Amino acid sequence: MKISNRPLYLVTDALNYSEAEFLRIIDEACQGGVDLVQLREKELTSLQYFQRAYAVKQITDKYQIPLLIDDRLDIAQAVKAAGVHLGQKDLPVEAARQILGPDAIIGATAKTLEQARSAVEQGADYLGVGAIFPTTTHVETVRTSVDTLKAIKQTVDIPVYAIGGLNAANVETVKPAGVDGVAVVSAIMKANAPLTAAQRLRQQIIAVTQ
Repeated sequence: MKISNRPLYLVTDALNYSEAEFLRIIDEACQGGVDLVQLREKELTSLQYFQRAYAVKQITDKYQIPLLIDDRLDIAQAVKAAGVHLGQKDLPVEAARQILGPDAIIGATAKTLEQARSAVEQGADYLGVGAIFPTTTHVETVRTSVDTLKAIKQTVDIPVYAIGGLNAANVETVKPAGVDGVAVVSAIMKANAPLTAAQRLRQQIIAVTQ
C-alpha cells in the first residue's frame, strides 16, 4: 500500500498570503506533523503553479512528506511530486495512471459509493470523500453524509480520507465511519499557529481513526 498510517492530510489554500507567508505556513504544518500535502491552485498560470510547486516540494522533501498536486499531471511530473489528486471533472484515474506510471500516488475525490467503486476499479490509491461539512474554500462542494462515508469505507480496500469543513471542533463526527485519515484546509491554513494546530489535529485524528 502506497499510503499507510498517514492520518493528517493538508490541502493548501493560498488565500491572500504572500509567497513567503504561504511557504512558512506549509513549513510549520509539516513540522507539526502533517503526513501528506496536496498543493491546490486554481488561479495560477502554469509557470506560477510550477514555481510554487517546486518551492513547496523543497519543504515536503525536507520532512520526507509526499507532495500531491491537484489536477495537474504536468506540474506533478515537472517537480517530481509523489503523485496527483483528481476530482470528478479531471482526467480519469486510469488515464492518469497510464501517464504517471505504477509508482505514482493517485488519489480521487468520491462523493458517492458509485464514484468510489469506479475510482478503485480504475486504480486509485486512496479516496478523498466529502464534503462532510460546508467549506469556505473556493471550490464546488456537495455534502456527503457520514453514513455514505462509512459505506464507502466498508466497501473499498484502499485508504479513505474524510474531507470538507473538518477541524478540531468537529472531527469527532467522522469516527463512526472508521476512516484512515482526515483532510483539512482552513483548520491549518487559517490557524494563528499552524504548527500547534497540526499537532493538535493529528492527535485528535489518530484518536478518531483508531
